[in-house]
This record gives sequence, C-alpha cells and structure tokens, in this order.
Amino acid sequence: MKKVKIYVTLRESILDPQGSAVQGSLVKMGYAEVEDLRIGKYLELVVKDTERDIDTLVKEMCEKVLTNVVIEDYRYEVEEAN
Repeated sequence: MKKVKIYVTLRESILDPQGSAVQGSLVKMGYAEVEDLRIGKYLELVVKDTERDIDTLVKEMCEKVLTNVVIEDYRYEVEEAN
C-alpha cells in the first residue's frame, strides 16, 4: 500500500481573502513579522497496491475530483504505508 500526501494551494494569481484575513489578525495580535499568508488544503490518501501507475492515478484524482485546476495548484508525495 502507498500513502499519498497531497498539498493544494491557490495559484499565485488568485486572491486569497481567507489568508489575508488571517494574516491581518496575526499582525493585530502583535505578529507584524508576517507579511503574507496563504491558506491551502492537505489531503492524505492510503491507496492499495494496483497494477495502475501510482503517479497517473494520483494526477487523475487530483485533476478530476480533489482540486479545482482552474484556480489551484497541487503537489504530492508518495511513500510506503505502514
């Protein structure tokens, strides 16, 4: 089995109002060192062994279901599941 860790972020050209709001709150709380903050998603999948190529499988899932490819970028890591 494989563990797949997927990191999803908004594309740089897309405004992140949630990230801006949290960054503003941090500054108001005394954390003025934080100049920018962007919020994303983290997904973790356990995929059973298959004949299919794991990279192809993960890319298909990300592009069809797990992300909005118009406004989000993603990257992933594959490792052996315990």
